[in-house]
Amino acid sequence: MTTIRVADHPLLDAVVFETTFPKPIAELPSPPSLLAWLKGGEGAPLASSDDVRAAVRDLLRHGGFKPTGRSKPASEYLVRASAEGTLGTINAAVDACNVVSLHSGLPISVVDLAKAKAPLSIDLAPAGASYVFNASGQTIDVGGLVCLFDANGPCANPVKDAQRTKTNDETAHTLTVIWGTRGLPGRAQTAFDWYRTLLEDLGATVSMVPPSTA
Repeated sequence: MTTIRVADHPLLDAVVFETTFPKPIAELPSPPSLLAWLKGGEGAPLASSDDVRAAVRDLLRHGGFKPTGRSKPASEYLVRASAEGTLGTINAAVDACNVVSLHSGLPISVVDLAKAKAPLSIDLAPAGASYVFNASGQTIDVGGLVCLFDANGPCANPVKDAQRTKTNDETAHTLTVIWGTRGLPGRAQTAFDWYRTLLEDLGATVSMVPPSTA
């Protein structure tokens, strides 16, 4: 059973869960409803706003991180891409993540549990911490940013996830973190409830990962 330690944080309201897909995610095409929501669509239970964006940025600032420029929350990139019509389909698992993040305004991290090594935890990254976030070898300085850690260090956060634990075509078992904030009470749980429905419609099994402070 997956376990995770979550350090005390005055703003963080994270929802963490694991998902087992019925087949590798590359073999899961998105249904038309999911594709419609990537373009905006109607009927989503949540909608992003300036207030949501401000609250998420406050969450990221808590440890001294500056969520501006190329270090903006990942959810903001999705809003822009959708508005420009450039947010395309990848596979149903990734599309579901993007849809929920787009409409909720909350950043979401998804890592391949076959690549992440226990123990797992969520905490602020120390000053100077960094990791490679794409196949080109580009790095991000994550010092002061709330991050998901595995045994090898930080591997995901609300801005950019580490390349070493990202999903690929063969991924079938994932850990997801919805980076909710106490400045938006109940929003992360509402986002999860919708997300869970989307994943279960794909035949996936979803299990909550309760946090531990020990």
